[in-house]
Amino acid sequence: MHSFKSNFDSWPSGSAPVAEEGRGKVAVKMKHILKILALLVAISAFWIGLLQASVIPESYTWLLPLYFIVSLGCYGVLMVGVGLMQFPTCPQEALLLHQDILEARDFLKNKGVDVGSN
Repeated sequence: MHSFKSNFDSWPSGSAPVAEEGRGKVAVKMKHILKILALLVAISAFWIGLLQASVIPESYTWLLPLYFIVSLGCYGVLMVGVGLMQFPTCPQEALLLHQDILEARDFLKNKGVDVGSN
């Protein structure tokens, strides 16, 4: 059975992370940054192309970055809403969490820590 105290049995001893793990994280972040930069360059090239070709009237072309930002904001709000609608409920996990809280409260009371009356 899982107990609150067992979480601290395998607590790290303060050793420094391995350098290879750090390199992997940096590489992933760099790939992400490069993807974002490539997307920004592509969008900028498209926008400059529209400005040069005069396909769209110039008064509308200058508003494209604003339309892009507003569209991105709407997409973000939509994704948050969809994520909230599909958020799963986990009654078993809620019970386990409540048991962990009770065990932690008892453990701290035994150590002399005032944890309140709730």
